[in-house]
Amino acid sequence: MSSLDRKTLRDLWHMKGQALAIAMVIGCGIALFVLSRSLLYSLTLTQTTYYQRHHFADIFASLVRAPDSLGERIAEIPGVERLETRIVVSVNLTVEGLPEPAMGRVVSLPDTRKPALNQLFLRQGRWLRPRRDDEVLVSEAFTLANNLQVGDSLLAVINGRQKRLHIVGIALSPEYIYEIKPGDILPDNRHFGVLWMNQEALSIAYNLEGAFNDVAISLLRGASSTEVIQRLDELIKPYGGLGSYARKDQSSHMFVDNEIEQNRQMGLIMPSVFLGVAAFLLNVVLSRIINLQREQIAALKAFGYSRWEVGGHYMKLVLLIVACGLSFGIPCGAWFGQVVTEMYAKLFHFPTFTYRLTYDVVLIAALISIAAAALGALGAIMRAVTLPPAEAMRPEPPTSYGPTVLERLRLGHFVPPVVSMILRQLERHPIKTSLSVLAISLAAAIIVVGNFMEDSVDYIIDAQFRLVQRYDMSIVTADLRSDRAIYEVASMPGVMYCEPTRAVSTRMRAGPRHRRVGIQGVQADSKLYGLMDIDGNTISLPPDGLLVSRKLADILEVEVGETIQVEVLEGKRPTIQVKIAGTLQDFTGLSAYMNLEALGRMMRESPVVNGVHMMVDPLMQDELYGELRTVPWVSGVTVKQHAIDSFETTVGENMMLMKRINLLFACVIAVGVVYNSARISLSERSRELATLRVIGFTKGEISAILLGELAIITLLAIPLGLWFGYLLAGMLVSVLDLEMFRFPLVVERTTFGMAAAIVMLSSLVSGLIVRRRLDQLDLIAVLKSRE
Repeated sequence: MSSLDRKTLRDLWHMKGQALAIAMVIGCGIALFVLSRSLLYSLTLTQTTYYQRHHFADIFASLVRAPDSLGERIAEIPGVERLETRIVVSVNLTVEGLPEPAMGRVVSLPDTRKPALNQLFLRQGRWLRPRRDDEVLVSEAFTLANNLQVGDSLLAVINGRQKRLHIVGIALSPEYIYEIKPGDILPDNRHFGVLWMNQEALSIAYNLEGAFNDVAISLLRGASSTEVIQRLDELIKPYGGLGSYARKDQSSHMFVDNEIEQNRQMGLIMPSVFLGVAAFLLNVVLSRIINLQREQIAALKAFGYSRWEVGGHYMKLVLLIVACGLSFGIPCGAWFGQVVTEMYAKLFHFPTFTYRLTYDVVLIAALISIAAAALGALGAIMRAVTLPPAEAMRPEPPTSYGPTVLERLRLGHFVPPVVSMILRQLERHPIKTSLSVLAISLAAAIIVVGNFMEDSVDYIIDAQFRLVQRYDMSIVTADLRSDRAIYEVASMPGVMYCEPTRAVSTRMRAGPRHRRVGIQGVQADSKLYGLMDIDGNTISLPPDGLLVSRKLADILEVEVGETIQVEVLEGKRPTIQVKIAGTLQDFTGLSAYMNLEALGRMMRESPVVNGVHMMVDPLMQDELYGELRTVPWVSGVTVKQHAIDSFETTVGENMMLMKRINLLFACVIAVGVVYNSARISLSERSRELATLRVIGFTKGEISAILLGELAIITLLAIPLGLWFGYLLAGMLVSVLDLEMFRFPLVVERTTFGMAAAIVMLSSLVSGLIVRRRLDQLDLIAVLKSRE
């Protein structure tokens, strides 16, 4: 081992506390990078493999009724590889032990073969026997939520008739990885499930013998989905086609892809912040080490070491610190990846979801951390390389002294001597003071960023379920009903107030841009459904025209006052030019709202509804549930409280786990930054503080000088850090402005308070550690002349 290498190890040992703190900060950045990248790879690989092995379709379409012969014409469309015609219906379910009605989506399976597309994975039990009309396969998520087993049974209202169905198997489908009720954004697996039934039995029950109402298509490699969709729409239009759509618009796929995109964005932003702070710390620490070792650098150059050898010595010191960070960050990121994978396995239903950490992720993490550290230390190392030996042999020029601001204002005599020393030190070293303030403020900013997401989601849930969805319960009808159905619902037990709704499936076009969006018809004076933007402002429903989400307007590139083409995908299927009367910056998805009467005029139909919102007496809910089970035209019931409970048991738990991970890393960086600032200050001023001890200052007084500086720097840094954190949170909100979800910039006082408290606690702990070292200061060794 060369002399310089021994010096590198000796220097690293002398600064072991600071090196460990910096290595922990680097390790946190690496852990977050490894966590996000490996999880992204695992989720993407699992999704792709599942889709390929079980032949997930590329295009989907629903219609009212079409003869099986239409399938042959669809197969002739250029680009179509294979297709599967089927029957899909919604039913009410009665589950033992569940007082409320549940909603099921029943999908037909061929009686004598496996489906060509969207093939099932059988987790338990057996496949359906041909021609049996009382056997079903049930989705795994629904069985787990309701403690159902193979051999149990369900009651289903099938086409107005109640029928007992026996569970013979538990299955998974690539079509329902994220299993949610149509129109919902949160899973409620206890009250919604997917069932698979023999096609012959289902066709007889719904009078669809020799016909189908749903089709799934896979495409040949290189085929244009846009052209296939256009031709498919033309074929299914005479049969009540509800519009075909590509895989990217399929609800389950959209949610999984949205999660992948969020991971991709978060995997770039948060590690970059941590590694940026680590690079900044390395620059500060190395700069001050080089200032303290000026004479050593001069001696090395005088003894014949080249500038590059001296620079390499300090770069090795940096690389050893990075190596420590990697040895902590990679295993930590892999462990957290396993934990988050288990969390995702509860939310996304794959046959297998295995966490995979690949070598390229580890290699990229190592290269990024080395590059960040080298970039941060480069400036300090270049100063050591270019420092002439003769100049380095001289002590660093003293700071120019002069009266402080208080002394110039003739207020110095009101301030105790110790306080004067603290203020003089801070004022006469503005660059060092500013860098220390900036470093600690970044720690506070990271804590804010790590916790603001919970504030944002809490705001969304409160706004969505208290201010937007003011109803207790809603029902969906199996088909269009006269608006007189509202009186039938109002007469049901427990219903205190109800309002009609009308949803219309459409495709909106503006030039070459288009999106498949449902228009929600709302009463002008609705008391049960409010419209509010992301900032909490109430939005009035215009008497005519469309009120669309801002995101939809951006995608279509239209502004208020312009018109778009609306292709209605049901009923008489009119194509109408409709004016954009307003935009709404909402939280989720792509939305369009219209006055209920204006929607009826646009559809050229008498007043009809396909949904009802209700305020319900909680004491009579069970009686109302029993009544709804017997109504044949009710195809689904949604209870708002169930959605809230589902959020708390799925998304809420997942968010708490991520919050704990972020908080842990944020605390590590806060302690690392504050401790480094305190240790650097001690190493720079040990000679001065020892001199004060010799001339009669007590340990408490010299501790007050050093710790007082740390306290003032911390107090200056906290408000700046909270402001930085708010800016970083705003940047994160803009990056995560996706089609499925938008997050409001909401940071509660508790988050700011937590960030300030953690930084102050870190400062206190670091101060106590430094105070202990200060009490053990060797006065004789420190005061020895180095010249």
